[in-house]
Amino acid sequence: EVKNLNSFRAVERATRYEAQRQYDQFLKDGKKLGEVSKATAGWDDSRGVTIVQRRKEEAADYRYFPEPDLVPVVVTAAMLQEAQESMGELPAAARIRLQSAHGLSAYDSRVITGQGRIFQSFFEQVAVLSGDPKASCNWMTNSVLAWLNEHGKTVPEFPMDPARLADLIREIQKTGLNMQRSREVFARMLETGNTAAPVMAEMGFQVVADTSKIAELIRKGIAANPKAVADYKNGKVKAADAIKGFVMRETKGMANTELVSQILLEELAKI
Repeated sequence: EVKNLNSFRAVERATRYEAQRQYDQFLKDGKKLGEVSKATAGWDDSRGVTIVQRRKEEAADYRYFPEPDLVPVVVTAAMLQEAQESMGELPAAARIRLQSAHGLSAYDSRVITGQGRIFQSFFEQVAVLSGDPKASCNWMTNSVLAWLNEHGKTVPEFPMDPARLADLIREIQKTGLNMQRSREVFARMLETGNTAAPVMAEMGFQVVADTSKIAELIRKGIAANPKAVADYKNGKVKAADAIKGFVMRETKGMANTELVSQILLEELAKI
């Protein structure tokens, strides 16, 4: 009997140690089962050894007896392989694969696998269909997980399949819809069951992606924010956000943010 086993790993290590120790002892004295007194040992995890704490002469002192219905079990290599294959992909292997196949960070892969295989499968379908694993991961670990937690539901009960979530991600990529509006579209899609484009049209979310119009608004923003321009020229990069804010207000938040940033830098470089 071995005590002080505080983890499955400790059980494994203690079992391996005792198996070898008892075999070595048998080679020394030749004593078999029933010829050796029963003992209670403590497991020293730091040293990786068992330490005998007390011995008892009779099995009755332990108040146990042999189980009459147990028969010897021989586990073959084929049986082990079948059991391993039936377990499916283990979390550690899944984390490595998510990083190599989808380019996720170690942190993101831990979060995804930590939610279980069904959640992981949902994410992978979205990642493949959208073509953007990172965006898929962000939506899954933020918006989808938040909804599941808030409503006390499981992934199969989520009212949006991988195809529709992937459709939203593709539409955001195509239009440049900002995150605030994207979340509003996501919420509306959950309510209606529609895909992204009809919902965006229904909500009046027409993204401004005309470069000439954005450039014109940026020039107006520059003229309206001389202090921000001066601060930017003096090395305060964040000062340019005031001009971005001007453009977003003028377009009611519907300007393509990437285009705004790109054209703003071009216009500021001319000053």
